[in-house]
Amino acid sequence: MRSTWTLVAQREILVKLRDRNFLIGTALTLVLLLAVIFLPMAFGGMGPSGTTCTVAVVDDEARGLVERSDALLEQTGDPFGGEDADSGIQAVAVGDRAAAEDAVRQGGATAALVDSGGRWELLADGSPPLQLSTSIGRSVEAATLERNAAEAGTTVEKLTAGATLTQVDLAGDSAADPVLGGLMDLFVGIAFGALFYMAAIMFGMQIAQSVVEEKQSRIVEILAAMIPTRALLLGKVLGNTVMAFGQIVLIAAVALFGLSFTEVPLDLSGLTEAILWYIPFFVLGFLALACIWAAAGALASRNEDLQSTTMPLTMALVAIFIVGINSSGTVQQVMSFVPVASTIVMPMRIVAGDYEVWEPIVALLLVLAFCALTIWLGARLYSRAVLHTSGSLSWRKAASLKG
Repeated sequence: MRSTWTLVAQREILVKLRDRNFLIGTALTLVLLLAVIFLPMAFGGMGPSGTTCTVAVVDDEARGLVERSDALLEQTGDPFGGEDADSGIQAVAVGDRAAAEDAVRQGGATAALVDSGGRWELLADGSPPLQLSTSIGRSVEAATLERNAAEAGTTVEKLTAGATLTQVDLAGDSAADPVLGGLMDLFVGIAFGALFYMAAIMFGMQIAQSVVEEKQSRIVEILAAMIPTRALLLGKVLGNTVMAFGQIVLIAAVALFGLSFTEVPLDLSGLTEAILWYIPFFVLGFLALACIWAAAGALASRNEDLQSTTMPLTMALVAIFIVGINSSGTVQQVMSFVPVASTIVMPMRIVAGDYEVWEPIVALLLVLAFCALTIWLGARLYSRAVLHTSGSLSWRKAASLKG
């Protein structure tokens, strides 16, 4: 015979899968995510292979810089340039600066490169595409450096000798771009934290609302007569945990799918360890909070009371997320061991490679102990408050009720 809590968990999952609001909300989240990824490409001129930018030029020197920029994109393997002969950056000849400005304003050119009294200017109607401005900037810088070196009677190689900082990964003995690597580490770490924060807030509030709706409709009294309240709580929490993890996996998969069409370099091989650690931190961190969310719902007798009973938990999560993603140094190391906060901070440290082998293990054990504590406390408060229907309760009042 199946355990009662498995029946409750199955019921929670089926209710969510049939809930139009949940399905529409998930679909809108995915649409907005794809919009965030693809809209900058559509309006900024950045996109996959085959995209072409045209640059209006007045003289041969500017044309040479544009051609040099296009060659630079091809050499670096930038998807903006691609392998298509018609893709990349193309120069369009115009008569003078006024004609170049008109070409940009009327859409005849993406941007214009003009010499303004010995200083190069990139004219654009708004912000130029990132890849275009970056490649043109590098070409101008390189050409200017070559000219100045020749005037000084030396070479660019001699001028820049020893000026390049190379980051070496001792584990793999390979060179890496320190700027790009640092930005990607930061982006992935924030993404981990944001996913957990979003799941904790969205599904946590849904758990609280589900509990108070059952109280309002008196369904909980019927369920409690047939099922122990602790089994009811366990099934509700585990069912929502499965749905939360499933939704996050879906969001992550759609995000990776969308990013595969952009110029963002994706190297998931280096994230395998961080992802494997993130999964248990996410599950245990969510479980630790889910029972408290259920208890917060049990304290309320109406949906209108939820704001007051859930406010402390919501504010705590907001503070943990903001402090967690902005922490560094000793503060970050300390927070990576604090339960719940460690779900956000420890994966960030793992992605950056700033950790010892034993640290994630200890942090996970602390989360496990905290999870056991919150499950016990949440179940205690839930069982005492869920059948109390005469007004909302404070946390202290609920703790003083007899079980």
